[in-house]
Amino acid sequence: MKVLIDTNVALNILLNQPNFYAGSKKVFDLAETGVFTAFISASAITDIYYIASKSLGKKAARENIKQHLLQVFKPAAVTDSHIYQALDLDWDDFEDSVQFVVGEGLSVDYIVTRNTKDYSSGSISAVTPEEFLRTITISP
Repeated sequence: MKVLIDTNVALNILLNQPNFYAGSKKVFDLAETGVFTAFISASAITDIYYIASKSLGKKAARENIKQHLLQVFKPAAVTDSHIYQALDLDWDDFEDSVQFVVGEGLSVDYIVTRNTKDYSSGSISAVTPEEFLRTITISP
């Protein structure tokens, strides 16, 4: 099984966000053990660095991304073709349309995100970490 991890789920883990950490961390842990293959788009990594550096500082954000996030989530390229395809989708949230198109290119089974409604027009199942954990029959 292949999964694309959205920016917000990675931030739940890196920033240890209390209301969302447990489910997101469980997804991370299962990916780490090889239960499924997890990808994260290259464009999400730049957003994650920017946001995490505001809370953790630049050095800590960089190290957390290198030593944790990218050890488990495989970076997925964002190409010019992805950008054009995302623009053609004309979704309200351009960042989500880029994530969706990258996921399509990878033939992922799920996009794990905190904002499932933003992916409702897409053909890939968008689920929260907790919903995803239920689909693989492991409770959050």
